[in-house]
Amino acid sequence: MKVDAHLTSDWRQIPNSIKELESAGYDGAGTAEMNHDPFYPLLLAAEHSENIELSTGIAVAFARSPMILANQGHDLNAYSKGRFTLGLGSQIRAHITKRFSMPWGAPAPQMRELIQAMRAIWANWYDQEPLRFEGKYYQHTLMTPAFTPENTKYGAPRVTLAAVGPIMTEVAGEVADGLIIHPFSNEKYIREVTLPALERGLARSGRSRDEFEINYSPFVISGKDEESFEREKTNAKNRIAFYGSTPAYKNVLGVHGWGEMQLDLNQMSKQGRWQEMGEMITDEMLNVFGIMDEPGNLVARIKTRFDGLIDRTSGDFHFVNDEDRLQMIADLRA
Repeated sequence: MKVDAHLTSDWRQIPNSIKELESAGYDGAGTAEMNHDPFYPLLLAAEHSENIELSTGIAVAFARSPMILANQGHDLNAYSKGRFTLGLGSQIRAHITKRFSMPWGAPAPQMRELIQAMRAIWANWYDQEPLRFEGKYYQHTLMTPAFTPENTKYGAPRVTLAAVGPIMTEVAGEVADGLIIHPFSNEKYIREVTLPALERGLARSGRSRDEFEINYSPFVISGKDEESFEREKTNAKNRIAFYGSTPAYKNVLGVHGWGEMQLDLNQMSKQGRWQEMGEMITDEMLNVFGIMDEPGNLVARIKTRFDGLIDRTSGDFHFVNDEDRLQMIADLRA
């Protein structure tokens, strides 16, 4: 199993931080599109590292055109000498239309077409194939030598896709190189919903599971003492409640018979009752959506639950000292 870390949001610390992550044995470091751009920090990380893999996890796809993403993906992959993975996600309609002021279509078909359009652009750049992509959402039919990258030695980056529902998961299996499973998931949902959908997508692409990578990081609830443990527990409850309020995630709760809770959480979120929402999450739910235990037991429990299901995960064990963290990373990778 590969083990990843989150890149610090303090750009001034990235040169030292990425070197520490690389020397600690992490396989990859990633960024998320939250309150900062997800691409710029990876340029710094690429400059100050040699081997560690770099990725966006995720960049919002529908906030950008396929050509913009193709350019950003190419430049980071070329500069990092083939170490970049373009991780994409759809976000939800309200954010796309109201925050990014971009059009919203049918998410799964649009995502399939966006990735296909990127691959058509890359095929033009790397293999000199004519650029004639004409779809429902995207059209790319013009490319001249002046706008074609010259540093094509490392080819196209890998593309991974974040998905929760089965339809988007099928798209990942059909057109992406890997799947990023949302933290708001669980073993039962992955086995009963995610993997069958993924297999359907892979079958359409003529590929097998061996040619595909699954990335999933469950909630990890632990601490060096009672105070830090309770703090981590509260944070996990609040995040699970926040995700659970999203209508699109109702079925994730539903596989455990908690589907009706989504309606309550959604109503409470509209009323700004955030603390009360977190208090609705029980210890049983924490143990379903995460691994809750003492630090010394975490790696064994992660392996027991997810061995053979996933290919990479997060190793952000910030609640232990450096020596213990190094050992946990090594044990998880083994």
